[in-house]
Amino acid sequence: MKISNWDEQRTAWLARNPKFPNYIKGKPRIMLVTGSQPTPCENPVGDHYLVKSIKNKIDYCRLHNIEIFYNMAHLDSVMSGFWAKLPLLRKIMLSHPEVEWIWWMDSDAMFTDMVFELPLERYKDYNAVFHGWDELVYNQKSWIGLNTGSFLIRNCQWTLDLLDTLAPMGPKGKVRDEAGKVLTRTLQGRPEFEADDQSAMIYLLVTQRARWGDKVYLESQYYLHGYWVILVDKYEEMIEKYHPGLGDDRWPFVTHFVGCKPCGKTKGNDYGAQRCIKQMERAFNFADDQILQMYGFQHKRLGSWRVKRIRNETDRPLDFQDDLKLLRRSSLRIV
Repeated sequence: MKISNWDEQRTAWLARNPKFPNYIKGKPRIMLVTGSQPTPCENPVGDHYLVKSIKNKIDYCRLHNIEIFYNMAHLDSVMSGFWAKLPLLRKIMLSHPEVEWIWWMDSDAMFTDMVFELPLERYKDYNAVFHGWDELVYNQKSWIGLNTGSFLIRNCQWTLDLLDTLAPMGPKGKVRDEAGKVLTRTLQGRPEFEADDQSAMIYLLVTQRARWGDKVYLESQYYLHGYWVILVDKYEEMIEKYHPGLGDDRWPFVTHFVGCKPCGKTKGNDYGAQRCIKQMERAFNFADDQILQMYGFQHKRLGSWRVKRIRNETDRPLDFQDDLKLLRRSSLRIV
């Protein structure tokens, strides 16, 4: 059903429900949305890493007062695969008018800097934020100019219109196949395959920049989406030399295992199943060590699930200096 006055409806709802504000103490309310298929993974180890991935997201959201929604239902049978997120995001927007920003994150992406906070003030004049580059999108028309594995959308009429404009390319079958041909002809470097939401988003920005471009922020100053291949082998070096949070030497905010497909069959993996599983374990432990250090533990090494004690028990536990300043943050509850 087409909705054309969502901003007015939402403003009226917020006025009637002051106990559910979209801003709390000056900060916009955020909901992280993620999910996985309703059936077991074809690869048994995939379910194990789905659990680790959602545990990682829960940890980050708990520390930063972000609500989280995990979906395991196909809301629209024809909008499958890449496109399943569109009807879900639309439904979340309309069901949660109190949420200002909705943050989509793929199940194969993990937070790897648990301290970093989104610079939301930077986006106050925008309605969508993607990791990407103006040069690659607008000048080179590259099909990898932005990534839709981790992105933010504002709960507003503009976003509803965007989702409604993208959706006609998504129905599986002939429609999606034909749309894929258009995307391949238009976007540089795109292989021939069915339409996907990432290419469709770039296509809209390239062909309808005047309509959409002014409200889309392409973020390249930190890893809202970090391509795992260029990051995972450097974790030990990062631990020694770098630090979390802001600055040139920050840890990667998000590590995204594009192409690994841990839930699918081994033969569908673009990088080799063993390599992907090994590096997903390391990424999880890299982030989990930031959580465990609050309680005096860390993994023996990034590739091991075993942990070790890093400080002794004491009769003055409150004297502990939390270098990452996460422990007290985790107990905050905004009301």
